[in-house]
Amino acid sequence: MSFFSFGQSAEIDVVLNDAETRKKAEHKTEDGKKDKYYLFYDGETVGGKVNVTLKTPGKRLEHQGIKIEFVGQIELYYDRGNHHEFVSLVKDLARPGEITQSQTFDFEFTHVEKPYESYTGQNVKLRYFLRATVIRRLNDISKEMDIVVHTLSTYPELNSSIKMEVGIEDCLHIEFEYNKSKYHLKDVIVGKIYFLLVRIKIKHMEIDIIKRETTGTGPSVYHENDTIAKYEIMDGAPVRGESIPIRLFLAEISVRYYLNLVLIDEEERRYFKQQEITLWRKGDVVRKSMSHQAAIASQRFEGSAASESALEQAAKEESASG
Repeated sequence: MSFFSFGQSAEIDVVLNDAETRKKAEHKTEDGKKDKYYLFYDGETVGGKVNVTLKTPGKRLEHQGIKIEFVGQIELYYDRGNHHEFVSLVKDLARPGEITQSQTFDFEFTHVEKPYESYTGQNVKLRYFLRATVIRRLNDISKEMDIVVHTLSTYPELNSSIKMEVGIEDCLHIEFEYNKSKYHLKDVIVGKIYFLLVRIKIKHMEIDIIKRETTGTGPSVYHENDTIAKYEIMDGAPVRGESIPIRLFLAEISVRYYLNLVLIDEEERRYFKQQEITLWRKGDVVRKSMSHQAAIASQRFEGSAASESALEQAAKEESASG
């Protein structure tokens, strides 16, 4: 429930119909903190009530109309004045007139398309919110109520393993193998590292999970990397023919993720190799989107997460319009 005031004359609050029973999910805010918001999925109906309460009974509140909007929006932090709205629905609650007593207005957005997952990153934010507005002659009065959207996916039909070689000529030659390239958020990464040639003094090896956020297109592409987890898998010098088992437990949300194999020798030199993987949210029941495009967006995790697909599409549209 969110409250805001109309000067000294009235208060308004937005209440969801299932507020008492609907699950909440933690979501990061721009300042890095985590708050809880009502959780929705693609295709779910968003409905509730807008209550307008006059502070002084009998006193008139003149307006040019009352409305509520459901908005899905992408905002780039370096271009806050230029938002990309990929969902924009409006319900008129009252025609222009006046309110002489407290009133309640019902609203319902049926089977709302929510093709992308809520996301707050280093340079961009993808959010969904309800916005109630009282339109006035001079200044509109509005308030926004954020919700969180999670996208669910089916098991990928193709989920090939990862097998690669990396090394330094005549010094180091290793092979690494991971059991698959796509993982749900509570999955386990299983693999092995094989040392085929070791002629440098290795003292430590770790695997990092890196999240890469990408904004813009063409020459304006900007990448922001964030290491979200580090796993030490070896301490001490390996020998030729040795194999190191890997077993990593996941618990993070994805934009793009990479497995980063890191070796450190005795002189603190670092050798690493990155391989992109895909993380996805597993659901028992996959909710159908309202359109074919939304269905593809909510279920496609072929090399990029749904939120990033939305960012890339927004960037392309911005370039075309420019």
